[in-house]
Amino acid sequence: MQLGSILSIFGYIIRIERNMNVVYEGGYMMNVIDLTHAINASISVFPGTTPPEIKNVMTVKEDGAAEKHIAMYSHTGTHMDAPAHMIEGGRTLDAYKPSTFVGKALVIDVTGVKDRIGFEDLLPFGPWLQDVKYVFFRTGWSAYWGTDEYLEGFPALTKKAANWLCEQRVRGVGIDAISIDKMDCDDFPVHKILLSCEMIIIENLTNLDKLPEKAFDVVCMPLNLEDADGAPVRVMAMLED
Repeated sequence: MQLGSILSIFGYIIRIERNMNVVYEGGYMMNVIDLTHAINASISVFPGTTPPEIKNVMTVKEDGAAEKHIAMYSHTGTHMDAPAHMIEGGRTLDAYKPSTFVGKALVIDVTGVKDRIGFEDLLPFGPWLQDVKYVFFRTGWSAYWGTDEYLEGFPALTKKAANWLCEQRVRGVGIDAISIDKMDCDDFPVHKILLSCEMIIIENLTNLDKLPEKAFDVVCMPLNLEDADGAPVRVMAMLED
């Protein structure tokens, strides 16, 4: 997209400016916050997963054009899990309408929670969840991205909390950690609860500390892969100034 070009989103006609703010034609300003980690060969990956392989296979100097060969798992970097990830016969990402990936989101700050994100931590936010599609959990673990510390010690949802979220009918949940489950679990119970009610899960978010306490607009667009059990996703929050 060229700088200064026009884009229609959330029912508004907006113009993308050089400073990456979004300007409504009506004069209102929005800030776009990227909640996605950059992909490179040294990012944090789930234990047992091969890091991304990124190779320069062509250069402008030698070939007239630059091109890279990229090989990576579908659940690497900031990514989205579909029910098919852990539910036999579950829905794949390409089976969802594109509108699923756009809507209101709310961040719940759990930086003060040490081990488990329980039902009691979520209950006060119940009234606000009626009007949002996505709930993002800010653990603060994105500060450890790319280090061994990122893979341990973060708080994760309890099964009771996951079941309660299903009852709230939110479309998806996200977290700024490697998993929505604890790393020492064997059967990923929280994943299976959420995915069984056709929620989508976003893991490895970042910049959640830059978001407001109130609901905001979010775009979470996964790579359009056929039969996708999961995919890298670009997540952007759009905040009114």
